[in-house]
Amino acid sequence: MKTREKQTIGKNTLTLLLFVTMAIYLPSRATAQGMPVYDNTNFISMTKSLLESAKQTSELLKTVQFLKEQKDNIIKVNNAIKQLRAVKELVKNNGVLFQTVQNDLRDILNSPYIKSSEVDQISESFEQIMDMAIEDLDFVNQILSSDLLKMTDAERTAILMEKKRLSQEMVAELEVKTRRYREIISFRKMQDIINNREKEY
Repeated sequence: MKTREKQTIGKNTLTLLLFVTMAIYLPSRATAQGMPVYDNTNFISMTKSLLESAKQTSELLKTVQFLKEQKDNIIKVNNAIKQLRAVKELVKNNGVLFQTVQNDLRDILNSPYIKSSEVDQISESFEQIMDMAIEDLDFVNQILSSDLLKMTDAERTAILMEKKRLSQEMVAELEVKTRRYREIISFRKMQDIINNREKEY
């Protein structure tokens, strides 16, 4: 007896839920005389709306893809410009290094106020900087001309920027060394002038 009551209550509940669901999802004019009626106009309108939405989504995805490609192109161009600038800066800095060694070092070593015992030490300090500069240039040349080193544009740019920074440091270090030796020469020259003047008196 109780089982039949439960089955009847369950069927009634299911029927009620089904009716409520249909009432919610069907428009009010889609029912006539208490019976659900299929509204073809609404369905076609909804289908058209979905198709239009799908087209818009497709166009939007194409636009997003296009913008992504343009962004990638800009990054590539930006990396290429950075690489070019870094290489130009490297060439300029190394030009300064070679020019400094060629002219200033020769003047310093030829000065009568530099002792013979100091010549080797001065030469070695300048040679170390030049050796580093030459090694860096060789490495940069390999990066730019060889496919053996598999690198992305971003990785290549990062290395070139680092080498540019190092070359700037080398130029600064060489300038400091040159200035220091010139100051030593000036000081010794002044000392020599003072000493000679005292001898004359």
